[in-house]
Amino acid sequence: MNIGFLPLVDAALPILAQEHGFAEEQGLHLNFIRDVSWASVLDRLLYGHTDAAHLLAPLAIATTLGRGRPATALSVPFILGLNGNAITLSHKLADVVAPDGKLGDPVAVGDKLKAEIAARATYGHRVRFGVVHRYSSHNYKLRYWLAQCGIVPDRDVDIVTIAPPFAADALASEEVDGICVGEPWNSVAVERGVGRIVLVTAQIWRRGVEKVLAMPAERLDNEREKIERLVRALHFAAKHFVDPENWDANANILARSEYLDGSAKLINRAISDRILLTANAQPVDVPDFMFQYREAANFPWTSQAAWLYSQMVRWDHLEYRAEDQLRAEQVFRPNVYRTALKGLDTPMPGANAKLEGSVTGNMPVGSTQGRLTLGANPFFDGRVFDPLEVEKYLDSLPKS
Repeated sequence: MNIGFLPLVDAALPILAQEHGFAEEQGLHLNFIRDVSWASVLDRLLYGHTDAAHLLAPLAIATTLGRGRPATALSVPFILGLNGNAITLSHKLADVVAPDGKLGDPVAVGDKLKAEIAARATYGHRVRFGVVHRYSSHNYKLRYWLAQCGIVPDRDVDIVTIAPPFAADALASEEVDGICVGEPWNSVAVERGVGRIVLVTAQIWRRGVEKVLAMPAERLDNEREKIERLVRALHFAAKHFVDPENWDANANILARSEYLDGSAKLINRAISDRILLTANAQPVDVPDFMFQYREAANFPWTSQAAWLYSQMVRWDHLEYRAEDQLRAEQVFRPNVYRTALKGLDTPMPGANAKLEGSVTGNMPVGSTQGRLTLGANPFFDGRVFDPLEVEKYLDSLPKS
């Protein structure tokens, strides 16, 4: 199978599935095609140059709904990771809005940022953020945070698209004042001395969905047994990924020229949840920075797809349509995940959806296989998202 990817740490599972023999154990051989932009990854997938791809979760939904191009149904049988992104600001802006040497509080940073945006506006300067794609979790989590802090995206600040490998360059050239991007590109900006990490997206939504394994729905349906074998290989790679004894070896593999072509040291920090916030400092522990394997992290919850759809409606200024929500939820395929991992050592949720943001501590939940306990999954503002009440949820949010 040909797998498209971008050079990001959360492309790890397909790569490690091949490198450690988990794919071979399932009768598969994975070839990898690297790109520098999400648009290119998507084009290769849609035009048949790849069979599956490491893809932005919202982009799989947008493609299915025909946002920005003719609709093509995609399917997601496996989540490649939760969170793993950060908000990195120029030193000039970070020094004003965030504490030095530690991550800021999202509300406190937002309040100071709002004041700084107003101050800069008096002399004609607009704060500008870079995100990796219009239909990305980076864009939606950044916008969610800004809006809940009283900053209206597109009115009060500009948000532009920058391919991840060029995010640090954009910050260095002062094209943008901040970036929201995945690792290792925040750390690259920090190491170059052009920015400081002030927040991570796990602070905005603790268990927010990020990258997915995506493929044309027709391919999944026609090659169901083969895709289930791929899901099993990814599952075993995820189990391997979270074992501390494997961090060094995995970082070295991912750093190779054919994959991320970067620093094993920076990659290892992301894998181990140890993040360098500013140059010449010591890394700090950021619990659950990049979340894998545990607590059904790779399970494609349809409620997470529904939240992404709600943000698409919100920021594209669309009319909510129940049929579009259903189509968005159907992109995520928990039925395939369930069948693929039946009888293995992974706990299986008893439901396909949940109240996102409702868990405040460790909570045992119903399961059809093994025992499953979910950890805290709050949004920073304490809101809860009910996938059965999307219209009410949208009505309750600040209006832009």
